[in-house]
Amino acid sequence: MHNAEIMAKHVLVLNGPNLNMLGKREPGIYGSQTLADVEELCRKAGADFGLSVDCRQSNIEGELVTWIQQALGTADGILINPGAYSHTSVAIHDAFRAVNLPVAEVHISNIHQREAFRHHSYVSAVAFGVICGFGTLGYRLALQAMADKLA
Repeated sequence: MHNAEIMAKHVLVLNGPNLNMLGKREPGIYGSQTLADVEELCRKAGADFGLSVDCRQSNIEGELVTWIQQALGTADGILINPGAYSHTSVAIHDAFRAVNLPVAEVHISNIHQREAFRHHSYVSAVAFGVICGFGTLGYRLALQAMADKLA
C-alpha cells in the first residue's frame, strides 16, 4: 500500500464570529457546549471517519478568508460554521469559489426558523451541503458527509 493511500484526508474546520462564546451566548438557541467541546467532537468524529481535522475560530472576516485561501494545497475540504457572516459575506463566498474545495456548511440552530435576515446564506451557494438545526451534532454529520465526498 502506498503512503498516499493510507494518509488521512485533511479537513479544515472553521468557526466564525461569536462561536467562541458557545456555552455562554443564548444557550436556549445554541446549547451549553463550548467551542472547546465542539472542537473535541470534530477531532473525534474526524478520527472515526478517517479524517485529519484542524479547528480554527475567528471573529474577523478577513482572517477567515485568509485561512480559506491558505487551504488550497493543504486541505482536502472545509467545514464551516460562518455564523453571522453567512448572511453578509460575499468575500467568504468568493474565497470558497477561488479555492474550489468541497465545502460543508453547518449551523447549530435552524436558521430558517429564526429572523428573516438569517434565512439567506452566501456560503450555501458554494457548499455541497448544508446542515442546520441539529445542534452540535451537525458538525459530526457534516464530517461524515465530507468523508463520503472525499472517498
